[in-house]
Amino acid sequence: MSRLDDLRFRAATGFQRRVGNPLLRRLPFQTLLETTGRVSGLPRRTPVGGRRVGDSFWLVSEFGERSQYVRNITADPRVRVRIRGRWHDGTARLLPDDDPVARLRTLPRGNSTAVRLLGTGLLTVRVDLTGA
Repeated sequence: MSRLDDLRFRAATGFQRRVGNPLLRRLPFQTLLETTGRVSGLPRRTPVGGRRVGDSFWLVSEFGERSQYVRNITADPRVRVRIRGRWHDGTARLLPDDDPVARLRTLPRGNSTAVRLLGTGLLTVRVDLTGA
């Protein structure tokens, strides 16, 4: 990873952790991904942008395997996703062979633009929803 990529990662994640995520988590219709903390075992809720397609929810992680929620998924793929105010259980799958830039073209434009601009290690994530 280049120095510039590392700087972008630190700046973006610092802002998200301290300002963006705490505000967005409070919005009732913000899509949230809930993972289980790999160290604490506690629920961790992260605002995400993505789209439901049938019984799956698709998103792209802007920092790939460096994202805390991706690291949590690696430890325990059982997740919940809040879509339009309703929680859904699911199993997350990391898809390193999927083209994340092409995937972003199928997802909501605003979030996809931010992910493309800030991201340094894009990674597609699919959540297979159960009882959807």
